[in-house]
Amino acid sequence: MKEELVFAQTLEQICTLARSQGNVVSKEQVEQSFVEAGMALADAQFDLIFEYLKGKKIGIGEPADPFDYLSEEEVDYLQDYLSSLEGLADVTEGEKEAITLSAMAGDYAAKQRLMEINLVQVTEIAKLYAGQGTFLEDLIGEGNVALTMAVEMLGTAKNVKEAQGQIASMIMEAMETYIDENVQQKKTGDKIAVDANEVLDAAKELAEELGRKVTMEELAEESGFSMARIREAVRLTGDKIDYLET
Repeated sequence: MKEELVFAQTLEQICTLARSQGNVVSKEQVEQSFVEAGMALADAQFDLIFEYLKGKKIGIGEPADPFDYLSEEEVDYLQDYLSSLEGLADVTEGEKEAITLSAMAGDYAAKQRLMEINLVQVTEIAKLYAGQGTFLEDLIGEGNVALTMAVEMLGTAKNVKEAQGQIASMIMEAMETYIDENVQQKKTGDKIAVDANEVLDAAKELAEELGRKVTMEELAEESGFSMARIREAVRLTGDKIDYLET
């Protein structure tokens, strides 16, 4: 159990390192991380780790190609969306710095312009998070909301570099939170569906045994399911459990 915990912690540390490097990590860094953790792994095990990291959109030695994780529909959407943003980010580094400084000082027009400039950055970040169970359009939407909030909070930044880092950080955090929430919702939905099917199977088995429909109370007594669980299954199936008196 201890070795499994060390393995999981080391893998998480590698993912954190990769995110700090633009979602890229070298094979040497991965191997060294496990050496430092006191774990001697075979080549076949490292191959599985590299596959896992690629599934997390982490490039091994070079950035992963975001388009490998986009559906045809998402590619079309991205191209259309980027076309609508064409020209908005056409500023020099000096101009962007001046706009950022004005936005930090609270200038409304500068804030609006800074948001326009960073819309393309939102799409670039969204591509890094593609293929993790959410639609690219939704990620961009979450990122744009975070961008708006970040620009409004620039007064707390000490300098332009910190302000730019704050914007990127808030966009990434918003997308990560959205992905995590979607994963959790899917897990919850899957569990609810499994629960409902178990109640349905138990009701069918008991009804066939008795040769008639059964009551919820009878099902609870025979199966050990709580009444709350049975009622939830009935609700999810729209009161259409044929073997149950509802």
